[in-house]
Order: sequence, then C-alpha cells, then structure tokens
Amino acid sequence: MSAAGLLEIDSVRQAFPRPDGGQLLVLDDVNLKLEEGEIVALLGRSGSGKSTLLRLVAGLAHPTAGSLSYLGQPITGPAPGISMVFQSFALFPWLTVLENVELGLEALHVPDAEIRQRALAAIDLIGLDGYESAYPRELSGGMRQRVGFARALVVHPNILLMDEPFSALDVLTAENLRTDFLELWSDRRLPIKGVILVTHNIEEAVLMSDRILLFSRNPGHIIEEIKVDLPQPRNRLDLRFRELVERIYVAMTARPAVAPRTAPPPERGIDAVLPRVSANLVSGLIETVAGPPYNGKADLPLIASSLHMEVDDLFPVAETLQMLRFAEIEGGDIRLTDIGKQFADAAIDDRKRLFQRQLLTYVPLAAHIRRVLQDRANHVAPKSRFLDELEDHMITESAEHTLRAVVAWARYAEAFAYDDESETFSLENPS
Repeated sequence: MSAAGLLEIDSVRQAFPRPDGGQLLVLDDVNLKLEEGEIVALLGRSGSGKSTLLRLVAGLAHPTAGSLSYLGQPITGPAPGISMVFQSFALFPWLTVLENVELGLEALHVPDAEIRQRALAAIDLIGLDGYESAYPRELSGGMRQRVGFARALVVHPNILLMDEPFSALDVLTAENLRTDFLELWSDRRLPIKGVILVTHNIEEAVLMSDRILLFSRNPGHIIEEIKVDLPQPRNRLDLRFRELVERIYVAMTARPAVAPRTAPPPERGIDAVLPRVSANLVSGLIETVAGPPYNGKADLPLIASSLHMEVDDLFPVAETLQMLRFAEIEGGDIRLTDIGKQFADAAIDDRKRLFQRQLLTYVPLAAHIRRVLQDRANHVAPKSRFLDELEDHMITESAEHTLRAVVAWARYAEAFAYDDESETFSLENPS
C-alpha cells in the first residue's frame, strides 16, 4: 500500500445551483484519509452531506472544489476498486439472486466461467447459499440486502462504501446483518481493505467503526473526529461504549462557538427551514421528560434507547422543543423549561393556548402568516403568497417542507387554517 493511503479527500467543497441563480453549499472544506484495515463512519443528521460525499468518492459526481484520490490517483469517474451498498436494495426484480450478483462482473468483461465461480463464492460468503435461483420478491428485506452486499463484494473492491445499509431493515434483522458483516471483517474473509460507512445511528457507528467523523449541517462539514478504541465484538452495555455514545450526543447537541458580540444574536427569520415534527411528537416528548424517572431532565441517549429512536427521529423533536422554548438542550441532556412543565401539567385546551403563544412568539413564519391573514379584508391568502417568499431563500423542496411543518403546528394551536384542496390559508378557525 502506498504512503498516500487507500483514499484521500482534500478540502472538498460541493455546491449546487439554486433557482435564484445562487448556490446551495452542501459540503465545505471536508478532509478525510482512509487507511488500510479501517472502518470509518460518517455520522450526522440527514442533510449534512454524508451521502453526497459518498457519491463523490464513488466517482458518481465531481466536487466543486478540492480533490479526491484513490491509491494516489485522482478520482475522475467510477473506479474499479470502489463498490457501494445502498440503503435501498436496488436489485433488478426480473433477475435471480445469482444473476443480480453476476451483473458487476459482466460489466467488467470477466470470463463467464470466472463470473459464475466468483458470484457463487460471494453468495456463499454472505450467507445466501441455496438461494441462487430465487427472485428478489421471494426474499425478506434482510436477504435482499445480503444480495446487495454480495454484488458489491464480488468485484473484489479495495474500498466498500456503505450508505445507511441497515436503515431500511427492522431492528433484529439489522443487528443480525451487522454482526455477520463484522465477523467476516474481523476474520479477514472479506475481499476489501477499507470501509466508509454513512449512518445517522450513533450506536451503529460505535459498534462498527474504528474512527467516527461527526458532520454538522448548513453546510456539511466535519466538526470532530472520534477514535473508537474498543475491541471487537463490542458490547452496548460496556461502560466505555456508553461513555462514547454519551460523548457523541454531547458533541452533536453542542451549540457552535461564536465570537463575543456587542449585540444579541439575530432572531430566527421566516426563511429558516423548519423540522417536520408533529404536535403529537412534541407533546409526547414533553410528557416523557416530565414523567418518572426523568422528572423534567433527561439524558438524550437514555431517552433514545427507551423510545427506540435514532438521531434523525429524536433530534428534530428535541430541537423543536428548544425552538418553542419548551426545553433546553445542553451537554447531551434535555431539560424542560417552566413553560414546558406547565404544558406537561395542562389540560388539552390550555396546552393549545400555550402552544399557540410559543408558536407565534418564536416561529416568525407562523407570526408572519397570521399577520398577513389578519391584515387582509377577507382574512384569506393563497399558499403561493408564502411559498414564493420562502423560495427566495431556500430550494422548493425545503420551502414546501417548511410550510407543511408550520401548517401542522398552526392547526394544533388553532392559530390559522389551511385548505389543501384550494391551497389557501385563512382565519376560518381563529382561536
């Protein structure tokens, strides 16, 4: 192996054009070096650019700036020594297991006899011996993902890229497949030299990887590198394992350091992308934290474990509580504010009144929509009135997402109404 390592990513930046002529910066100043024998996890929330980075490594896209090299050579397109396992199974339904696995070798123009031999060996290795003639529709989700692994491994890659390969599986199936993969990796039975794993599951990252790179969003960049010095197989109940999980939660919930200001920081504007979180989830998390054994303050890893929620499930709800000032998040803990405790103890109508007050005070978009409706003689405004405003600041998908979020909260709070058929906002049911 050359001194350059398996893979080097140097100052990579990736931006995409926006409808207004500007650019949406997805990745900024990303640096990574993958050595032989390593599993490196890219851990972060959805939207932090992890999968985009994986596409760059796979040669499926080109960076706006910076460089990527594989075995010391620039990556200018798909490299024969790099394979990927996707979140979706991505199998051809009209092909058998054997035919799906053989596809990659056929593209490399490998002789027919060798194609069959290597495909059968990969199927056997990944635990699907006997299913060669089965079609994807006959297989469970876990078996289909094993076919995906076999197809990636049959070409004998140096680097295996895994884009949330277990997230579409149920908990027990995912655990079984992870365990089998790690056993094959530890026994050096896999024909690969390095792995990059994209995940938003903190425990999965600690279970599988030698190093964890924590990604932040807007734009995606690495905020911390954590070395995992635990022998395999790893035990979730091990004290050092739990301490690492706690450390990651603390890092992912920490507020970014800012230079001292002479004036208070600006408030969130109407152009802020809002998380798509239902009022029921907000109420449920408040009630969980308020009740025993937490009594108003809880450790986020414990909450996640007890509720069986991953980062992308729990964090948006917790951050919504913080945005509405129902809770504060610090050091990996969530603590209810006095308003949050009032909400937990209140009856349904009082909860709605509290929610409306916090919504109109701390979510400028909600206050803006309510104000526009109040100022109009008929108290009605089309969706396009607000969507156009948002699209001046964000892509269409995010604008739609944000409007949907504020509509859901406003309906619960009875702050204003929205008719999806006519696509109009109104004060039809004002509180």
